[in-house]
Amino acid sequence: MSETRTATAWSRSPPQANLRAAGRQYTVRKLTTLASTLGFLSNAVLYLPLVLGFVPFTNAAVAESDRVYDFTVSWVRANPDGMAERDVIGINGRWPLPTIQAEVGERVVVKVLNNLGDEHTSLHFHGLFLRNETHMDGATHVTQCGIPPGSSFTYNFTVTQPGIYWYHSHVHGQYPDGLRGPIVIQDPLDPYKLMYNESKLITVSDWYHDRMPGLINWFMSKANPTGAEPVPNSAIWNDRPNLTVDVVPGKTYRFDVVNMGAFASQYIWFEGQNMTIIMIDGVYTQPAEASMIYLTAAQRCSFLVTIKEGSSANIPFVASMDLDLFDQIPDDWNWNATAWLVVDKTKPLPEPAILNEPFDPFDDMNLKPQDNQELLGEPSQTITLDVIMDNLGDGANYAFFNNVTYVSPKVPTLYSVMTTGDAAANPAVYGTHTHPYVLKKDEIVEIILNNLDPGKHPFHLHGHHFQTVWRSADDAGTFQDSKVTSADFAPIPMRRDTVLLYPNGNMVLRFKADNPGVWLFHCHLEWHVQSGLVATFVADPLAVQRSLTIPPDHLAACEKSGIPTKGNAAGNTQNLLDLSGEPKPPRRLPPGFTIPGLTAFFFSCLSGILGIATVAWYGFVEEIRHDSSPIPFDEGPEW
Repeated sequence: MSETRTATAWSRSPPQANLRAAGRQYTVRKLTTLASTLGFLSNAVLYLPLVLGFVPFTNAAVAESDRVYDFTVSWVRANPDGMAERDVIGINGRWPLPTIQAEVGERVVVKVLNNLGDEHTSLHFHGLFLRNETHMDGATHVTQCGIPPGSSFTYNFTVTQPGIYWYHSHVHGQYPDGLRGPIVIQDPLDPYKLMYNESKLITVSDWYHDRMPGLINWFMSKANPTGAEPVPNSAIWNDRPNLTVDVVPGKTYRFDVVNMGAFASQYIWFEGQNMTIIMIDGVYTQPAEASMIYLTAAQRCSFLVTIKEGSSANIPFVASMDLDLFDQIPDDWNWNATAWLVVDKTKPLPEPAILNEPFDPFDDMNLKPQDNQELLGEPSQTITLDVIMDNLGDGANYAFFNNVTYVSPKVPTLYSVMTTGDAAANPAVYGTHTHPYVLKKDEIVEIILNNLDPGKHPFHLHGHHFQTVWRSADDAGTFQDSKVTSADFAPIPMRRDTVLLYPNGNMVLRFKADNPGVWLFHCHLEWHVQSGLVATFVADPLAVQRSLTIPPDHLAACEKSGIPTKGNAAGNTQNLLDLSGEPKPPRRLPPGFTIPGLTAFFFSCLSGILGIATVAWYGFVEEIRHDSSPIPFDEGPEW
């Protein structure tokens, strides 16, 4: 089937510029300089009110000009990889899910009816700033309560950024069960619009044959003390097997690719074709040539591909899951997903050539934003987060920032902001285990990440882009021990909303806290969200109190679920620093104890008990043997 997604965005008539054959490189450079400059200036004028935060109030009635989506969320059946039909979460009785589309400056209204029967749900709009609209962010127990079964809930917000995004549930690992889809925000002032003929929106994802509740129960249990993440069964393009995309030789296509996976990063390449990167995570970049890119879960990349004049063979393109993420590789498992650019439907779809590892994808640290935003100034707040994996007293493996594993508060954090008055500026009211940081208006915040784990982690910040000002190689140790200074930081840093931290390495991010609200910072491997690799940033909370009104249907969702909406993280409304009753993780193991040690201790004790029992039983049997009367079966000794 030749298809990208339901709604292909950015389509337009062929550009007047000549992008073909030998003259293409020169023309691209000329157009890039002119179009980028004019586009940037005109964008600045058009989007200035949005950038400054003049966003229409979103609790108003729906207008005719709004983009309105009515979503009934329910279970349907699907078989996206062609290997196993299963229950998936669909919208309006269908799966894959529809694309949300809008234009910069428009309001989007998404009305959700939860018909899942036995599960709460929510929608998070990944990558969208939702400026001054933090209550529409969709993170349960953070900016809302989950939508109860049978209930309705409305998201209503203004889009201020062009580019490719995606929506997904933010409830208990739900989106790998299918509740995720792309978002396209069209840009009438796209600085690269003269450089391509047509666009193709494509998603890539890992896929599991089993539903998430069972997988999570195993993952977060003493049966899995090492914290080994379940390995996906397959990778898929556009939620279907054997995707084909029709193309015409001599034309240039913009491919907008979204990794909607739960776990796997993907190496992506188009055989025999170069890619010109023009946008990542909604940030226009200066054009950069690549033969292979790497997308973690939640990342997006837009790039141009020109089909060579005279091409007659169909062209494979491949997504190959990053095997470094997996503790074990199943037998007879295909970690690649192949699709094809179809030039001639009468010709075969060739198998892709085998590439030898290690792969060498384009390093996104080499990208520069098109607007040339310079390194932000010295931070007024520096937050150091050490990434740690460890076991707690229930035997399961948990994820920690600085020895704190995230536990949802009793009162959603935003509602604590709204109901604690001046105390909202004190991070203590948000609880011990939400790992809260209060940010002042417009301050420059620096996050230093030290990975004390041998795994890769893609980190995502809600409500903002960050500058990635430094990233070490694998096994570089902590930033504090690296002897790196600000003189080593990129003068024009790469900017995005999700970035990869390397194993046992370090990274430095900077952003401006110019979006009042409650915003999560977390690893976007869904397994690590479940195990607690999450922190909470509360930006300018008193401004949130002044500007925000929580809609009645949002509060009704909490009431129906019996969740309090006032007070601190523990639901206390009198003494706001009294956190008695706040949800907590399992207790820590005693000092010096590890799960392997406890396991060995348990089996040693068991062996000793069984040994004593065996000796006692042997003596008992010898005594019985002196009695000539038979022993009835039902009167034998009890264990």
